[in-house]
Amino acid sequence: MKTPAIIDIEASGFGKYGYPIEVGFITENANTWCSLIQPADDWQYWDMSAENVHHISRESLFRHGKKAAFIATQLNEHLKDMVVYSDGWAHDYVWMHKLFEEANLSPTFKLEDLRYALNTEQEKCWHTAKAQVIQETNATRHRASTDAQVLQLTWLKTRAASSS
Repeated sequence: MKTPAIIDIEASGFGKYGYPIEVGFITENANTWCSLIQPADDWQYWDMSAENVHHISRESLFRHGKKAAFIATQLNEHLKDMVVYSDGWAHDYVWMHKLFEEANLSPTFKLEDLRYALNTEQEKCWHTAKAQVIQETNATRHRASTDAQVLQLTWLKTRAASSS
């Protein structure tokens, strides 16, 4: 398997009222893209415990975020015809659906669970390798593009380990 494209989404919180607030991805060629998402008028739910993890305030989304239509269009342009993997597929799928529904668009890419891109040997050493990648890259920010990059580097590290 070639190096997978990875996407990550930060959200206002878990549960049915949560919505996407940041999306970032890294392509198979290590090109990255990331943007904050301005909440739609009916996206009101905010969980302070989620903010304590990602350190993105609701106010910053209104100041620096882009509208859902812009974000969805950018994702479609950058990821067209690709399979893009997520380590939080169950949540990310719902949040991606909310984003595209708000934009009145359909994705031109397929969102898939990252577990489908792992072989048995990669699964066995995943958590250890991920901790090593975080330490090696000093990836302390819990943000979408950083998380996507850490996941891809972990995939590469575990693939190399499973090949030796």
